Amino acid sequence: MIKINLLDSVTDRARSVAAVEAQVANPRARTWLLAVVMLALTVLGMGVDWFSATSAYARAKSDLEREEAIAARMEAINKEQAELENKIKAIQTRIEAIKRLRASQRGPVAVLSALNERMPSIADFRLTNIEQKGGDLIVEGHSPNESAVTQFGRSLEFSSGLFSNVSIETERKELNVKKDDLKPGEVLEKDAPKPETVNFKITCKYSTPGSEAPAAEPAAADEKKKSKASATKDIAKK
Repeated sequence: MIKINLLDSVTDRARSVAAVEAQVANPRARTWLLAVVMLALTVLGMGVDWFSATSAYARAKSDLEREEAIAARMEAINKEQAELENKIKAIQTRIEAIKRLRASQRGPVAVLSALNERMPSIADFRLTNIEQKGGDLIVEGHSPNESAVTQFGRSLEFSSGLFSNVSIETERKELNVKKDDLKPGEVLEKDAPKPETVNFKITCKYSTPGSEAPAAEPAAADEKKKSKASATKDIAKK
């Protein structure tokens, strides 16, 4: 029977170790070995660097896309906010214009209402012109008699400060009655006295309700009333 020894002998192992050491000690072999190790390390480093750079680029790209989306949303929000602010400004401008219009309309309407409330309730008492110059209100009209004009002036004077510094000017005029103005059955007589009318002009100060009118001194106010009354009488006599 043939016997085979599978174990290396001690001498064979020594020879193999010596061969490896000889190969390692060879400068050319050592250079190739170092080159292979350096190449392997370089390729490994490049792979790690490429992988990390790719991951960082992907993260940066994702962050950039997210920031761009947020910036787009913010831009849309800012645009909507600007549009809303413009609409609010336009609405406020319209509200202010409406307020000014109502205030400008309230003044003349209040004046006409106040005058209408104080007009004498007689048939031929008429107001022909109402004009406001600065702080003065000028009222013109005609009346069949002076008592109605005086009554109207007193109602303006005693209006709790709404009308103040009231002065009245009157003038009598004859009316030219024509046949067309006569009622059915009336006859125009030559010697009959011609009808007269009293044209009046009232100048006063108008204060809006709620505003305080400047109070005049009692003595000065009495003297002013007396001078106005005397002027009215002189004009009426003329």
